[in-house]
Amino acid sequence: MQATPQSSGPAPENGPARHRRRSRGPILGFLASAAALAGLATMLSGGANAAENPYERGPAPTETSVTATRGAYAVSETRVSRFSASGFGGGTIYYPTSTEDGTFGAVAISPGYTARQSSIAWLGPRLASQGFVVFTIDTHTTSDQPASRGDQLLAALDYLTRNSSVRSRVDSTRLGVMGHSMGGGGALEAAKDRPSLKAAIPLTAWNLDKNWPEIQTPTLIVGADGDTVAPVRTHSEPFYESLPSALDRAYLELNNANHVTPNMSNTTIAKYSISWLKRFIDNDTRYERFLCPLPQPSWSIAEYRGNCPHTA
Repeated sequence: MQATPQSSGPAPENGPARHRRRSRGPILGFLASAAALAGLATMLSGGANAAENPYERGPAPTETSVTATRGAYAVSETRVSRFSASGFGGGTIYYPTSTEDGTFGAVAISPGYTARQSSIAWLGPRLASQGFVVFTIDTHTTSDQPASRGDQLLAALDYLTRNSSVRSRVDSTRLGVMGHSMGGGGALEAAKDRPSLKAAIPLTAWNLDKNWPEIQTPTLIVGADGDTVAPVRTHSEPFYESLPSALDRAYLELNNANHVTPNMSNTTIAKYSISWLKRFIDNDTRYERFLCPLPQPSWSIAEYRGNCPHTA
């Protein structure tokens, strides 16, 4: 509270001075009201955006941000021993270190036949730094088949949301699955068994079952033009074509790639995986521009199919 200036003498105010002091009142009142209205408008605008999508995390995306090896979030990690896991073989959880933005969506990722989580470990910090909790898992045995890997992906998500040390950081209503090879086949199995999942991304997936009309989860199928283990003609393409036509779905065929391309850091896989997970786990339409209109063939993309605009 400011002190009131005291007069040094009883001299009366003259007319002009009194007029100037009186005229400032309406002006200052007007400016204060305008500032208040501007602040209110800003507050309401921010509140409207937050109310429209409370799951939005991180800054507005750019081509640079979705292709960078790290996003806006610093990442921490914690190991889960296979002896403390239930229904899967343990793994590593990567998560944004900061808690300022509240909870995050999460994704579990399975390796392929004969492989361990180290084969898909690069996806952990790369996706987590974009604002996800990421669980790369080991399976019971390296020879587990796709159906088993699907069950283990779901068990890993249950562990992550109910028992893990970072469960308070995870929004259990916003979950997805990914996997490579038989792990990709497992991602399809998991999406079929748990329709509440928000996103699925099978990477050069292998599965004897070619038909997936039951899936209700937005699914991005990633194949490779040079894949001889799970050729796109007998795996990725039939998987995609069997998905319901009304589903938000996409087929990305990597150019000059092979079955094990997803085992190495890959900018194209990262860009479209981030965009798909953001769009459907976080409902973040800022990433729609990387998916629609459909990406065109390039040095890294042999073919891209899908429905645009997305309906979810």
